[in-house]
Amino acid sequence: MILYILVTVVTVWLGLYVNNHCRLIGNRISRQQMLNGLCLSFIFLVLFALSACRLNVGNDYAKYVEFMHLIYCNAYVPTEIGFNSLVKLLYAISGFENFLLVFGFFAFFTVLLFLISIYRQADSFGFSFFLFMAFGYYFQSFNTVRYYLALAIAVFVIPYVLRKEWGKFIFLVLLGATFHKSLLVVIPLYYLAACAWKKWQLALVALFCSTFFFMQDFYLKVVVFLYPTYEDTEYLEGGTSYVNIARCLGVLILALFCYRKAVKGNRRNSFYFYCNLGALVMYVCCSFLPIISRIGYYLTITHIFFIPALIEQIENKKLKKLFTVGVVIAGILYFALFMRRAGADGLRILPYETFMFHDMVPILSDVN
Repeated sequence: MILYILVTVVTVWLGLYVNNHCRLIGNRISRQQMLNGLCLSFIFLVLFALSACRLNVGNDYAKYVEFMHLIYCNAYVPTEIGFNSLVKLLYAISGFENFLLVFGFFAFFTVLLFLISIYRQADSFGFSFFLFMAFGYYFQSFNTVRYYLALAIAVFVIPYVLRKEWGKFIFLVLLGATFHKSLLVVIPLYYLAACAWKKWQLALVALFCSTFFFMQDFYLKVVVFLYPTYEDTEYLEGGTSYVNIARCLGVLILALFCYRKAVKGNRRNSFYFYCNLGALVMYVCCSFLPIISRIGYYLTITHIFFIPALIEQIENKKLKKLFTVGVVIAGILYFALFMRRAGADGLRILPYETFMFHDMVPILSDVN
């Protein structure tokens, strides 16, 4: 845990020195741009190294090693074609079952895409990066590495949605879906969030959402049709996160407080507003659906941009400072709560182990 806290403190501290609104003037590189490059490079190397060097850290690490072994043996696995092809390619290049290289590949591109997205989209890189770390997105990427690469792609494509470059958006989503098909949900979700909704349309959506309360069996059948491997498993038990509900409610209250100044007439912030509203509806109405948090994360990841954007529009300096301090304290408490359960089943990112000092535990194929 000390290692994770140290990594978070150091990288966030470096992130505060990054000015992502610094522009190149002529062919001259300013001191700020050099500082940006140094800080971003160090942040990337630290986060990449910590993720790539881990061994059996994450509740599904051994399961992924098992999947890779089965792919290498040309056996059936329920993972997508992009992941399967990547494993075969990297194993062929290595000449052996080099699962560390596969995890390193995912760590490299997941961290890279998140950092590029935050640098390009954030009002304040330091503030957004702090929220990214405090909300646990980085450390949760130690689990379900396919999904978090897909989540990084979802964040990366947001500017294409806002600019209505639908061809680029759909192409990248389809590419990412070859690694985790849940990414496909952002096509309708991001499109709907980008729409300019009228009150009567929101009323119709609210009426539709009410069907989740009395048509649960129907929606579960739809999920099983889309994900046959979920049938008769614990994944169909559903469940929701009260912490995420509280977070969405808090963001909604802040957004309504700043609505006229920050949201109304602002295409980007309006998109974030409806992403947050959609996530809140999902967590409240769709708790019976399996792994609803995975779908919700595609929407709540926008909090790292939306919260700083809202606070930036508060004109009263004392009030702005008060909200900033409040969000920072809330982020620290959220991070503390996350670290407290970091070693629990379902997360298991503690204790941290590395291939440099530890050996991989036997996988199912080794035992059999």
